[in-house]
Amino acid sequence: MPRLTFAAVLSTFFALIPLSGLPAFACGPDSDCMLGDRPYRIQMPQGVSNPGAIIFAHGYRGSHLGTMRNKNLRAVADRLGVAFVAVKSYAEDWRIPGTPSDMGTDGAVELLYFDQLVADLGSRHGIDTSRLMLTGFSAGGMLVWQMACDRGDSFAAFVPIAGTFWGEIPQTCATAPANLIHIHGTGDRIVPLEGRPIGQTHQGSVTGALALARRLGGFTTPQPVPAPDLDCTAETAADGALLEVCLHPGGHSVKSAWIERAWQRFEQTGAL
Repeated sequence: MPRLTFAAVLSTFFALIPLSGLPAFACGPDSDCMLGDRPYRIQMPQGVSNPGAIIFAHGYRGSHLGTMRNKNLRAVADRLGVAFVAVKSYAEDWRIPGTPSDMGTDGAVELLYFDQLVADLGSRHGIDTSRLMLTGFSAGGMLVWQMACDRGDSFAAFVPIAGTFWGEIPQTCATAPANLIHIHGTGDRIVPLEGRPIGQTHQGSVTGALALARRLGGFTTPQPVPAPDLDCTAETAADGALLEVCLHPGGHSVKSAWIERAWQRFEQTGAL
């Protein structure tokens, strides 16, 4: 009887197993999950089934790799018992209306990416897609405001930090921006509260973005709320949705503690 080589034995073994029974290649904090040609990375919590997730959008010229290297952000997710998802822009910057890197974009490429992301988080990782908080810093904060306007029903909560819409504030949204905590430094010179001109465009005004949310969501009567390191005021709509503004005296910065507080705040209101 002829001796079989190892390669022949391996080939025979796989020939007897249907392809549908083979495990998919794993992805996680150290390897990309692919949505077509777009990546993201994910850290899952230990011992938690069907968790919620914090999704973080990086700033200009950032990456999902740099985000996932942030140990403080990952530690926040671990303490909260939720997944941490690091997303990646289409190119150096998020392709949203008004961005100076692509003035002609309508933002469809990012909307498709996030539609696919939400579906993939549920089907591939068992994430509870009713408990997703989208947050981001600087240009990532601008992406968050755009998604709150265009995909308000896809996420339970939004936390833009040091960023708002590019260009003119839209007149209307597909859904009213709600369950949103905006965090900004009064000394921010990179993205000032009222924006600044860049190339052919102008950063949006935080005042204008909040006015849009108030008009569309019916938010009134701001009340101060306690928050370490932040000066916060909150407004509640008739349906219980939250709109909160948190200011600090610093510049263009982000702290993991702010994101942790935001998740806990939305848990208290029942949004998450």
